[in-house]
Amino acid sequence: MPRKKTVEKNKEEKKEKNKLTTIKFYPDGKKEEVVLEKSLFDVAVNPKTLALYIRVYLANKHQGTASTKTRGEVSGSTRKIYRQKGTGRARHGDIKAPIFVGGGVVFGPKPRDYSLKINKKQKRQAFLGALTYQFKNKGVLVFDDSFLTIKPKTNDLFDFFVKNNLASEKKLIVLLKMENNNLVLAGRNISNLEFVSLESLNAYQILNTKKLIFLEEALKSLAKKYGNQ
Repeated sequence: MPRKKTVEKNKEEKKEKNKLTTIKFYPDGKKEEVVLEKSLFDVAVNPKTLALYIRVYLANKHQGTASTKTRGEVSGSTRKIYRQKGTGRARHGDIKAPIFVGGGVVFGPKPRDYSLKINKKQKRQAFLGALTYQFKNKGVLVFDDSFLTIKPKTNDLFDFFVKNNLASEKKLIVLLKMENNNLVLAGRNISNLEFVSLESLNAYQILNTKKLIFLEEALKSLAKKYGNQ
């Protein structure tokens, strides 16, 4: 029996050591540890997949609406500007030639589609890989849901960040839904602070911040979505 108890105790100790934990903050300054899902924050990070996702994401944000006019599209006379010979100058046609001010543009940009595609499996792998990368770099934090009902005062929230050494860090707060709650009203004028809904969160946004802060309700919803996959 003593031996069995020892084995069980060792197993429990290993489980405790293998737990993924981060800091959970309360508006009054209280802190505590919270356990994170391994299926979200302990997956294989594939740098190539992350790089591919970022390339696709940025390419799809490219509007591709830049456009210039060729000499055939510029408005103006087609009259030859002066005679071909006898002037001692270079021969020219009409005033719309690219060499003249106001003339057409040679090889200039035209509207085009820059969009790229990435499959769902790669997209999911990039998302979970980005979460794991942030966690390993101590960039994942949790806010208690009571932050949603704090006083909508910017100074109070800024002072909270200063006291917890977060004021200078670029921060992204993940909400369950994007709405004008008191937390958003208090933080919308703070530099280096952005808000995003859980539904809109993507791998690029996760990697493009120093501190990824989840509201507890958003973190639970994320765990339900990916926890059993």
